[in-house]
Amino acid sequence: MNGWAERVGTIRVVGTGVMGRGIAQLAAAGGLTVELADVRPEAVAAAVDHVSAMFGKLVAKGRMTAEDAAAAKARLRPVDGPLAPADGCDLVIEAVREDLATKRELFAGLEKVCPEHTVLATNTSSLSVTAIGAGLADPSRLAGLHFFNPVPLMRLVEVIAGARTAAWIPGALTELVRRLGHEPVLAPDTPGFLVNHAGRGLVTEALQILGEAVAEPVDVDRIARDVLGLRMGPFELLDLTGLDVSHPVLESIWTGFYDEPRLRPSRITRARMEARLLGRKSGEGFYRYVDGAKQEPPEAAAPAAEARPVWVHDTEPGVRDALAALLGGNVERGERPSADAVVLVAPYGRSALDVAREHGLPAERVLGVDPLGGFASRLTLGVHPGVDPAAGRAALAALAATGRPVTVVRDAPAPVAQRLLASIVNVGCGIAEQRLARAGDIDTAVRLGLGYPRGPLEWGDHAGAATVLRVLRGLHAATGDPRYRPSLWLVERAELRLPLTETGTAPADLL
Repeated sequence: MNGWAERVGTIRVVGTGVMGRGIAQLAAAGGLTVELADVRPEAVAAAVDHVSAMFGKLVAKGRMTAEDAAAAKARLRPVDGPLAPADGCDLVIEAVREDLATKRELFAGLEKVCPEHTVLATNTSSLSVTAIGAGLADPSRLAGLHFFNPVPLMRLVEVIAGARTAAWIPGALTELVRRLGHEPVLAPDTPGFLVNHAGRGLVTEALQILGEAVAEPVDVDRIARDVLGLRMGPFELLDLTGLDVSHPVLESIWTGFYDEPRLRPSRITRARMEARLLGRKSGEGFYRYVDGAKQEPPEAAAPAAEARPVWVHDTEPGVRDALAALLGGNVERGERPSADAVVLVAPYGRSALDVAREHGLPAERVLGVDPLGGFASRLTLGVHPGVDPAAGRAALAALAATGRPVTVVRDAPAPVAQRLLASIVNVGCGIAEQRLARAGDIDTAVRLGLGYPRGPLEWGDHAGAATVLRVLRGLHAATGDPRYRPSLWLVERAELRLPLTETGTAPADLL
């Protein structure tokens, strides 16, 4: 139906909780008349007051004129109930509790009171749009319109077509979202839709790292923030969301994709959820909270250590020179390390011990430094069980003398930052490989919905698809774990030197 989005004048929002209020505020500010409905009349009145107050705050901050605020308030119209006559509604958006039976019952009633031209939309964050629509006489009218909290600030909206959704509706809803000033992406009607599915890359790998005792939660979070540039580390994020919310989502997405190893959850979160170590809301999670403030332990100071020469192995092209320049005059030159030198290696997708074995280096004096990010911020020092403690302390002191913070972790088949990034990219590539979403939508959804500095595909291009592939293949070979199976999307583009953000030639292009 061409022009539907431009003709929409009145919508109804059913459910006046946090999400319903946010959707109503956005729509009223965007020029739409908004009918507010709830099974509790007092909730509707409270929602009108709340949204009106939000407009007042925007005026006080200079983000809205008083005239525009008054006009937006006038467009808020309480109605008697969710199933009040809706002859003038072009769109109904449901924002009630996440329960399949409740949503089906509501839409069955709405179908009877709304004219045939009214589009029905669910704001579900986790339920199948197809399953919700299965209770309708005409499921072609229903689509998913998933906003993120807080709605006025989170610009992303997932537009989801169910199996029976009319072909014109997703495009029309996309245009309406743009009309309201938000950014739509077409998401699949699969577990987690697009944002929550893509977000499994970071969290599941962080939990795997913790489960292997490679690093503590605070170490992983600091590396994620400083090396990868994330606003919040994975364990901070889990604490903010609450394990009572996060763990069920981890399990539902994993089981929904029939136990896909890349999406595998962890025993750690189930046990902590059952212990009510939920995070910020319970006062303790991966961190402790006092009056809502996270209690993060201070950075460990480098211990006193005997000054020893440092010899840097030429593990990767250009990396030796960069690390040597950072370390300064303490770096030893020569083809082989002297008998007293500490040996630093900086591999991608390999452990420091593996490099030592391959090149005949003295394992007791070999430690790993992650080259990802070019040593620009935080340094990560990997320690294997055979390291002489005195050599390890000398290496730590040398790195700390650069002025960069240093995180000490256990040596593993790949450093922490590499593992997190490779998992993020691989899960994103898996979504693209299955054609669940367009490459551009995957990146947009992750940047806006998760706040990552880059989307997974463009991040993979920035790091180098071949480098990400090396990390995954190294992890897969060392562990045998199928969670590190590289996506064919990644493999093909790395080998063909095509950007991960491009589809390339498809069979349809030949027809």
